[in-house]
Amino acid sequence: MIDWTTIETVLLDMDGTLLDLHFDNHFWLEHMPRRYAELREMPLEAAREELLRRYKAVEGTMDWYCLDYWSDQLGMDIAALKQEVEHLIAVHPNVVAFLDAVRASRRRAVLVTNAHMKSLRLKMERTELAGHLDAVYCAHDFGRPKEDPQFWNLLKTAEPFVAGSTLLVDDSLPVLRSAQGAGIGQLLCVHRPDSRAADKDVGGFAAIRSFLDIMPPVADEPAQGRPLGAR
Repeated sequence: MIDWTTIETVLLDMDGTLLDLHFDNHFWLEHMPRRYAELREMPLEAAREELLRRYKAVEGTMDWYCLDYWSDQLGMDIAALKQEVEHLIAVHPNVVAFLDAVRASRRRAVLVTNAHMKSLRLKMERTELAGHLDAVYCAHDFGRPKEDPQFWNLLKTAEPFVAGSTLLVDDSLPVLRSAQGAGIGQLLCVHRPDSRAADKDVGGFAAIRSFLDIMPPVADEPAQGRPLGAR
């Protein structure tokens, strides 16, 4: 599925790829409507329909991913509301083993997420994944979401990866298509981002069910000179 001999950098999405998307789906589709209905004193289904319309209007933009935007729009502390259900944040199976294997193979394991900084901080504190990564980047720092083809060149200003020798694993088809257009060498989707939902349409991209399927070969001895993927 992957030609590891050509890969120096592994870019990894967070929600739905490293982490179970169940937390986010539950928060935005169940918890938020319930709390919004309570605040507005309106029926739950009406609250859900209103929020879905609002979500759809900004889907794929920085506003969609911005907790501050939603706090302003809805008059609610979204970051605090996320903490109410933070016990649902979970790492997909075999993720830690995969990240450690990538780094042991002298390649860079880099998290690249559209998630807002407050959400990223909560999830990193909850999962302690940061210690298994070489770098963590948030799209908000670059002002464009990963769906925007210009994002990848902006990312290079902080993480000088070579597109052709990079692997991206992401559960978003628009993001994968954007990365494909930017020349990212190898692309993988995720069959089941939400462990409690059915398989998703992977849009013709190669896809994984487990990170065990793509474990990199680990070098037996240190490379001479500059390690592969070092910055």
